[in-house]
Amino acid sequence: MDNQAIDRAAALLAAARRGERMARLPEALRPATVTEAHAIQDAVTALLGAKVGAFKANAPAGAEPTRGVIYAEAILASPARIATARVPQCGVEGEVAFIFRRDLPPRQAAWSRDEVAAAVDACAAIELVTSRYRDPDAVSNLEKLADSISNGALVHAAPLGNWRGLDLGKINVTLLVNGAPVLQQQGGHPTGDPLGIAVALANMMRSRGVRADEIVTCGSYTGLRYLQPGDTCAVRFEGLGGAEATFIR
Repeated sequence: MDNQAIDRAAALLAAARRGERMARLPEALRPATVTEAHAIQDAVTALLGAKVGAFKANAPAGAEPTRGVIYAEAILASPARIATARVPQCGVEGEVAFIFRRDLPPRQAAWSRDEVAAAVDACAAIELVTSRYRDPDAVSNLEKLADSISNGALVHAAPLGNWRGLDLGKINVTLLVNGAPVLQQQGGHPTGDPLGIAVALANMMRSRGVRADEIVTCGSYTGLRYLQPGDTCAVRFEGLGGAEATFIR
C-alpha cells in the first residue's frame, strides 16, 4: 500500500468510529502486511487527533508481533460504567495488563525482559471489545488489526508493584457476570507469558518509545464473551486483584 491508500483506509475507519459501522474496507485498501495495518492504525489516530494511552499486544509463537492502540479517553479505572452505545457489541475479555512507571525512550537496542519487568506494575483488566465492522467475522485478521483489533475500551484495576512473585502463566482466574461465576480456571493466557507480550510491545515501539503511565494489555485469559446492556462483568486474578465493568443503557 502507498501512503495515499493508507490514508484512504484510515479515513473510512475514522468515519466508522464517529458514526455507523462499515461492512469492510474496499479490496484495494485492505492491508496485506502487519506493517501496513499498523500504519493504518496510526493514520486513524492522526485523523481523530486522539491521544494514545494504552496498547493491546500479541506475540504468538512463530508469527510477527502485533499491537492495537487504545485511546486515553477509552481507559477507565475500575469499577467502571460504560454506555452500551460506546461499546455496542458488549464484548469482554479478562486480562493482565502492565502500567509503565517510567519512560522507555526510543533506542535501537532491544529491551530485555528484565528491563521491561523493572519498569512496570501489573494489574487486572477487562478489555471491552467492539468492532468498526458490522460483521467482524467476515473480515481478514489484518483488517481487524487496522481497526486496532476491535478495541472499544479498557478498564483497569489499581496497579500492583510487588507482582514479580506471581506465576502469571498459572494464576487462578475467575470471571463473573452479574455476580455469578461463569469461568474459574488456572491460567488460560494464550502464550502463558503475559510479560513476554509486554516485552514484545516495548520492542515494537522502539522508534517511538513507551511513555510513563501508558498501559499494555496482554491477551485474554477468559476468551471473548458477549454480554447484554445492563450486565456487570468482573474478573479476579488470585494475588493480583480484580476489575469490574457495567454496561449501562
